[in-house]
Order: sequence, then C-alpha cells, then structure tokens
Amino acid sequence: MTAPPLYEAPRADAPPGPRTPTRPADPRWARPGLLLLLAVTAALYLWDLGASGYANSFYSAAVQAGSESWKAFFFGSSDAANSITVDKPPAALWPMGLSVKLFGLGAWQILVPEALMGVASVGVLYAAVRRRFGAGAGLLAGAVLAVTPVAALMFRFNNPDALLCLLMVCAIACVLRALEEARTKWLVLAGVCFGFAFLVKTLQAWLILPPLALVYLLCAPTTVRRRIGQTLLAGLALIASAGWWVAIVELWPASSRPYIGGSQNNSFLELTFGYNGLGRINGNETGSVGGGGGGRGGGGGGWGETGITRLFSSDMGGQISWLLPAAFLLLIAGLVVLWRARRAKDAVAATDAVAAADDLAAQQRNAFWVWGGALLMTFVTFSFMSGIFHQHYNIALAPYIAALVGMGAAVLWQRRQQVAATSVLALTVAVTAVWSYVLLDRSASWLPWLRWTVLVGGLFAAVALAVLGRGQERAGRRLAVGAAGLGLATSLAGPVAYTLNTVTTPHTGSIITAGPSVSGGMGGPGGMGRPGGMGGGKGGPPGMPGGQNGQNGQNGQQGQQGQGQNGQSQNGRQGGPGGMGMPPGTNPGGGNGNQGGQGNQGGQQGNGSQKGNGARNGFPGFGGTGGGERGGMRGGGGMGGLLNGAQVSDKVKAELLADADQYTWVAASIGSQNAASYQLATEKPVMAIGGFNGSDPSPTLKQFQQYVKEGKIHYFLGGGMGGPGGNSGTSSKITSWVSKNYQKVTVGSTTLYDLTSPKK
Repeated sequence: MTAPPLYEAPRADAPPGPRTPTRPADPRWARPGLLLLLAVTAALYLWDLGASGYANSFYSAAVQAGSESWKAFFFGSSDAANSITVDKPPAALWPMGLSVKLFGLGAWQILVPEALMGVASVGVLYAAVRRRFGAGAGLLAGAVLAVTPVAALMFRFNNPDALLCLLMVCAIACVLRALEEARTKWLVLAGVCFGFAFLVKTLQAWLILPPLALVYLLCAPTTVRRRIGQTLLAGLALIASAGWWVAIVELWPASSRPYIGGSQNNSFLELTFGYNGLGRINGNETGSVGGGGGGRGGGGGGWGETGITRLFSSDMGGQISWLLPAAFLLLIAGLVVLWRARRAKDAVAATDAVAAADDLAAQQRNAFWVWGGALLMTFVTFSFMSGIFHQHYNIALAPYIAALVGMGAAVLWQRRQQVAATSVLALTVAVTAVWSYVLLDRSASWLPWLRWTVLVGGLFAAVALAVLGRGQERAGRRLAVGAAGLGLATSLAGPVAYTLNTVTTPHTGSIITAGPSVSGGMGGPGGMGRPGGMGGGKGGPPGMPGGQNGQNGQNGQQGQQGQGQNGQSQNGRQGGPGGMGMPPGTNPGGGNGNQGGQGNQGGQQGNGSQKGNGARNGFPGFGGTGGGERGGMRGGGGMGGLLNGAQVSDKVKAELLADADQYTWVAASIGSQNAASYQLATEKPVMAIGGFNGSDPSPTLKQFQQYVKEGKIHYFLGGGMGGPGGNSGTSSKITSWVSKNYQKVTVGSTTLYDLTSPKK
C-alpha cells in the first residue's frame, strides 16, 4: 500500500503569482474518521449535560434576563429590569440567550450551545491542521483538543471561555489561509474574529495578536508594502467589529442604561483596561475579591505562585499540562526540520515537484510559527500574571497544544527513516509518560493502577519507537505502527481518564476544575482549600455585609466533612463556606444556622480571620468548599461550587412571586450570585447590589432609597455575599440602612426584609 503524496507538482501553464501548496491527498478513511471524531466529541460534551443545572448561575441569570428583554440582551444585564451588567461584554451570552428565547429556560437550553461550540472548535482545528499536514494530523489534533480536561469542562459550562476558544481557532485558521497566497479577505476575516472575540472577553482575545501579526508581516508571500497595508486593513476590521458595541455603550446616556458591572465609574473602557485588562496582569484589580492591592504576596496573591512552573503545579497541571511538554518538544523539532523551507515567491511557479514541496514546507513552517507563537504568548502571560487567575482559563492553551502535537507528530512520522526523527518521537512519548505519572500520582487514591500502566506502557513504547520506528519491510512497518499506537494510547490515557471524570461530574458555581481532587493544591482567595487536605489560604478582608454574629466555621480534615457550627446543610446540598457570617439560614450554601454550612471533603484548616458582628460582618475565609454537594450531586472535582447562589425553597419562591408584577424588582440582594439564584427560581428581576463581588457602587444608597420610595423593590434578601467594601462600601451602607428601617420577615430558614413595611 502506497502512502498518499504530500504534494502534487503544479501545472506547467500555471499563472504567475503566489503559489498555493496543494494540500495532502486524503486517504479513504479521512472523512469517516472526521465524522467519528465529531460524533464522539458531541456525545462526550452532551452526556448528562443537564446534571450541572444552571452551572454558573451568574451568567445563567443574565441569559434569562436577555431572553425577557432585548435591552438586557444587548447590554448583558444581570436582570431584565437592567440594574447592572455582568462584568464582561455580552457576546458570550447571546447564543445562550437566543436558545432560551426559542426553547425556554432550562439547563439544556443554556448549555447545549456551549457544547456545540466545542464540537465546532474540534472541527475547525481539524480542518486547519489537515490542510497542511494531512488527515491523520488533523484527527490527532482534534482528538487531543476534545479530550483535554479543561476543554471538556468549559465546553459543558456557560462561562465565556467556550466561545472565546472557538473564535481563537477560527482566527488562526484565517491567518494561515491568508499566509498561503497573501489573500486580503482571509486576513480581514481574522480581524473580524478577533474583534468579535473582544466582545466575549475583552483584552484576553488580543493576547495572541502580536505573534500572529509578526508572522504575517515577515512571512506572507507578497511585498512588504502590501503586507503592511493588509495588516492595517485587518486592524480596521478588528476595530469595527468590536468598536460598534463599545461606541454605543459609551455614547448611550448612563441614566437610561444599566450600570457597567465590574467598573467603579460606570465605564466599559475602565472595565476593559482596569479590572478585565491590566489589572489581570499586575494584580491591581479594584473592585475584585480582595482586589486593589496589586502585588500581593507570593507573586500571584490569592491566585497561586507565579513563575515558569505555574501551569505544571498541582492546581493547574491536571487541567492542561498533560501534553504541554510534548507540544514544546514538537514545536522545536518541527521548526528545526522545516528551517530550510523557502517562502513562496511572486514569480512563475517552478514545474517540478521539489519546488511544490518547498512551498508546502514553507506553509508548514508558518503554521508552526503561528500555533507556537500563540502557545508561547499565552503560556508566558498565564505563568506570570499577578491578577485573578482561575484554573479554567487554561482552555485558551488547549487548541494550541493540540495543533502542535498533531503537526509535530505528523512531520516526524513522515521522516521516521531518520534516526533523529524517531529519537525525538521516542523522547516525546517517554517525557509524556513520566509527566502523566506525576500528574496521576497527585490523586494517588484515584485509579491507582492507571499511573503505573501509563508509565510502563509509555516507556516501553518509547523504546520500541527508537528501535523499530525505522523499519522498512512490511513487518517492520507494522511493528513501528504498533509502537506508535501504544505511545499514543499511553499519552492520551491520563487526559481521557480526567475528561471522563469531568463529564460524569456536575459542576456548579464560579470556580470549577476538571478531574478528581489532587494533593498539594493552593488555597484560593479567602482560604479556599481544595479537597483532599490542601491548605486553606488567608482570611478575606474585613467588613463584608452579611448576617448576624457570624463566626468562623472549621474546615474538615482530609477526606472528612468540614462543618461550621449550626451550619448543617440540608438535602445533600453544599453548605456555605465556613464563617461567611450570614444571617440564619441565608448563607450561600443554604445551610441552616448562623455560622456557615458544611463543605464536603474540605481542605486542611483554612479558618478566616474576621468575625461577623451584627449587620456588618467580617468576611472570613472560604474554608472547605471543595467537592461539596448540590441537590445530592458533587459540586465538581476540586474546588466544587464556590461562590454559588442559595437554594430557594418553594415557600420563598411563592412569597417573592406574590404581587410580583407590581414591582420592578421582586427583590434585591448583595452580590450577583445570590441574586441570580432567586431570579432563576422566580424568573423575575432581582437586583444584584454591587454586581458580582458586591463591590461595585451600584446602586448608591441614595438611588436605592429612591427605588424603595417609589415602590420598585419588594424585598431585600439578607445574607447576600458582600464585596470588599468595608463599612464604607455601598453594599454595607444599604444593608445597614435596610436592617435599621424595615421589618424582617422569616420564611422557613430564609430572612427577608419587606421594603414596603417600615419599622414603627
């Protein structure tokens, strides 16, 4: 059987101009292989998707609001009455909002668009890699992306990262097409992708712009002057596709639009360059949880140690780094192999196959530069940024790693008759096996046989590749293929196992992780201990609004339950973080008591440092929140359902719905997560005071008092999560004013304040 050619010689009568390298001819199994890959990916991402419920209720509430109000849809408001927006641009909400508008509110309606984005990402990545390296490389790249644990996590969740990942893959695919013939339309399309991606997650979308622009300016097969002009035109397309929405928001009268969540001055530009921009790099994030203190201890403050090994750490490694060493090795190997490739010239094409091979090699080299540049830029930024950094951000790296693995493996396999090529392949398999063993050993009690199987099988495959990989006879080729297949299986066994654990585990809340719990994880802000004995961090800042006389709950030891005093959870749902200091029965975990609910599988002692006192409680650390239960389900492998909203009882729901149409907001609550739970339960607007963190100055006390005077708000929900505003913060002022002036109403275990019944 003869292998398909990598290129075809151009016709002798080919017209002058940039020469398009003919992509590798597809074998017969290519199309069935693609269909199988997409079908398996779809099944993986759709499996039991509704088990996660509303996933991140913060975004789900905004989706519900957008399905009720086109104004809320456009701005990305947290509620249909448009009090405040989410702390991101709204583009990621739009597909989910349209789905809910068409099919009604529900978990599947919200999450299916995210899963389909995952399938589309795999398909586009396959096409981009296949075009230059063949169907086998494309299938390998697509499969690697599909089974990357953090990708499986986020393509089944409703954070903005799913759409951002898809748009980044599309943008790179367009840049690579532009590099083939210096076609302006493809570069402009790339600019449109980047512009729309800005409306998903602001400046993170432009993180890989510098390396991509540099590669095009240096390598496009046209004149320098034309390259510069094309790049500027693509920049204009980028600005137009992102700027239209920004211009409307900035020019719209602030009094008739929602407050821009995450900003301190009601400005989207401030949000873009502050909290969601440079603040993520230097840690100076005014308005974030414990924010505004840039340069906190340890380099990354409450978000882990910064440095070149950050993404290999206990917290991050299992999410993304399984094939990261392999990607780096294959990037270097691919560039070395292809360094002789020449850029296509603006001249009549040569008539021999060698010239066509040079052109194809040049495009392959450009692909390594593009995907490799994107990987390196993202890797360095994530490794050293001092601001908020969650594990799920690592999905941004997944397509870059997958592409480099597919491309690098294909380039070396095609040259396996060379000792250097088989040696690098063998080294890559061996390094991946050893690193997989290290990652699996961090969850020593979870599938203990797997780490030894991967290690032994991977090392055996590496030796076999080195010895048998150059076999030329039929039997030798079969042995080489067998060794390669074993190496591939052992390399993917770890991420596949993590991914299967991820898709069979419901995930809710704002901080989620893929895979099982691991040892040695960091404590997050305010003492979030990962399950399985990881130490909690420092306590949170003082002065958070909350309940009465809250005290610090204790975290459970490894493998045990952590339970705050009088904080027993009900119905198997995770209780609130120990020591939140919420009013009785109103903590986010839905526990029934003054001092925080229970957190299953809590970390080692992670006690907060402040005690609550009356209506202005301290905000002790988030202790023991990992691996909790929600509705009888695990909150997620690792962090669990941190910062999730409250469980709303039928009695509370009925109370809020009584005469609901007479009010603009049926209730108001400190913080978006708590407000979101009640809004999703009632499908009526609930005002999120202070936005996501409870720290935004919206509404002011004066504005809130005016709303109450006009009869626009029925209830104030006690126990919402307050932000780091201290006693002078807007949230604390509103909480104090309400508790002093309005009647308390207890419904079951939940405390409400009736804003239509002043105290006498």
